[in-house]
Amino acid sequence: MENSEILNQIVKKEFNLPAQLISQDAITNAYYNYEKIEEITKWISERVTIRPKIGIICGSGLGEIANLVQNKEEIQYADIPEFPRSTVHGHKGVFVFGHLSNEPVVCMQGRFHPYEGYSTALCTLPVKVFKLLGVKLAIITNAAGGLNPNFSIGDLMVIKDHFSLPILSLQHPLVGHNDERFGPRFVPITNIYDKKLRQILHDCGKELNLDLREGVYGTISGPSYETVTDSLFYLRNGADCVGMSTSHEATVACYCGIKVVAFSIITDKVAIEYDAEDGSDHNEIVKIAKLKAKDAEKLVSNFIQKLNQNLLE
Repeated sequence: MENSEILNQIVKKEFNLPAQLISQDAITNAYYNYEKIEEITKWISERVTIRPKIGIICGSGLGEIANLVQNKEEIQYADIPEFPRSTVHGHKGVFVFGHLSNEPVVCMQGRFHPYEGYSTALCTLPVKVFKLLGVKLAIITNAAGGLNPNFSIGDLMVIKDHFSLPILSLQHPLVGHNDERFGPRFVPITNIYDKKLRQILHDCGKELNLDLREGVYGTISGPSYETVTDSLFYLRNGADCVGMSTSHEATVACYCGIKVVAFSIITDKVAIEYDAEDGSDHNEIVKIAKLKAKDAEKLVSNFIQKLNQNLLE
């Protein structure tokens, strides 16, 4: 059955309204309900022996973080029934289970973005799978464009908060029916990026001689990069960098009761002056991210080593 037919049936059954009047997030959450995600999780669990406590989402060019994992067990997204597929260069589309710094982890080598045609609810489906796998902490990474004029290309920025126009404009991953088995209808996200975990990340940075920045991550939907006016709007409203992911994943992780820590690699300087000649280039962004990947790998590994065990309970 075609996806459009499935969606039309869901709309008719759940909402009794024309499909064009219903948010794609609401439709997605109606179809990928608790039982459906439980089926997906069961399928995955039957094929791996690792029961992860930590879930790591690898951003563009940062998939090599998974190379640190020992006792690897891999599952291709394409093999998982009713699971989305990665379509972006630099995102392999693989779950890597194993141990990192002696902790059981699962790495996502490839995430999903709304610009690929997925609703934000479908983009965050793996986070709900994390919850049912038993994950207690999500480490989220991304490549981002620098807005803050004090930032340089190659900087690592610990995320203390986010600002997402897509989420504020009703592209929210939790729109639609809520199942309390995942989380509450109204979830507070004031302290979404855990302060204690951010401090541990900074401590690790000092040990590794990495000058970590801290700031606010701004989210756009993509796939086009920002206009100068877009960038100035985000900068003037508190964002230090901008990208096309993370905020919806962190929101759903918080909703699911999963602790969150996140950081960005600043891979380019976003234009904040009109008639700027240079623009962002995806290939260059992936190239810069790969150049800084070793620093990111060391940071993640050291961070997991330093985790106080009660933070994972």
